[in-house]
Amino acid sequence: MEYMVFISCLIATILITPLVKRFAIKIGATDQPNDRKVHKKVMPRLGGMAIFMSFLLGMLIFFPNSTYTIPVLIGGIIIIVTGLADDLFDISPKLKILGQLLATSVVIIGGVQVEFINLPFGGQLEFGYFSIPITILWIVGITNAINLIDGLDGLAAGVSSIALLTITGMALTMGNTFVVLVGLMMLGSTLGFLLYNFHPAKIFMGDTGALFLGFMIAVLSLLGFKNVTLFSFIIPIIILGVPISDTLFAIVRRKLQNKSLSSPDKSHLHHCLLNLGYSHRQTVLIIYAVSALFSIGAVIFSQATLFGALAVLGLLILMIELIVEFTGLVGVEYRPILNMVKGYKTRK
Repeated sequence: MEYMVFISCLIATILITPLVKRFAIKIGATDQPNDRKVHKKVMPRLGGMAIFMSFLLGMLIFFPNSTYTIPVLIGGIIIIVTGLADDLFDISPKLKILGQLLATSVVIIGGVQVEFINLPFGGQLEFGYFSIPITILWIVGITNAINLIDGLDGLAAGVSSIALLTITGMALTMGNTFVVLVGLMMLGSTLGFLLYNFHPAKIFMGDTGALFLGFMIAVLSLLGFKNVTLFSFIIPIIILGVPISDTLFAIVRRKLQNKSLSSPDKSHLHHCLLNLGYSHRQTVLIIYAVSALFSIGAVIFSQATLFGALAVLGLLILMIELIVEFTGLVGVEYRPILNMVKGYKTRK
């Protein structure tokens, strides 16, 4: 059944995307080039509708029997409406956040929240009243993190596919049928769209797709690893290391520059790699590789002993720091480790 779920959604997206592309052009739902964007010509967007439509088709055909099914569907529809409104009418950031909060509230009411974690040396850490704020912060944060990396052809779709593959695979080993089925629907839908979205892209997913992907990944990662051990709680953070890191450093960068947190810039990871001379396709493939490394790290982390898990976490943090310094993600002046290595070589 799992293969049928994946293949059905994959084929559905491949067939639906050209129809969505023609519709987007017809109604003028296009992305105009400007000094902040990389593309140089007018591009149809709303590609996220193809992802959602094939996912919805999968849900209707293979309807996973779970108490989470209806809340996740309703939350997803609210997110799609929010993204669609932004792609068509360019709504304010406040309205976008409002839509995300509404969708998040629906899934929380439906039971999607982290209530406690089991501690490594026995006992539980109950979140109590903090359960809902933590869940909101996670879902809204990941939703916007995926949206923020949607800056190059195929980037958000590819990174999301890697995350979905990892979450689904780990859910399969844990026997979490709902996450496996929904994860495969999302994976098939996203990969089908990626055929049209990889450089040079024929269509963009727009906020419709980026917000929907981020929302579904956030929800699935919570359902896959909620109410488990302290270290398992870290797994989804590792899997989504690239978008989370890019978002966190964007916040740091804007704070240092005294800019609004919602103000756009051209200093995200993909912009930095382009500035270093990498081509559009090379930049996307490099970020895919880094995302894959994080996912592999998450799998090793989940199987390791306490010492091994801490070692993996330390190596991943070091990798993030080196990427930040090498690319100038925070600023070209910030290079403490690289400068230290350079100084050591000079003295030698």
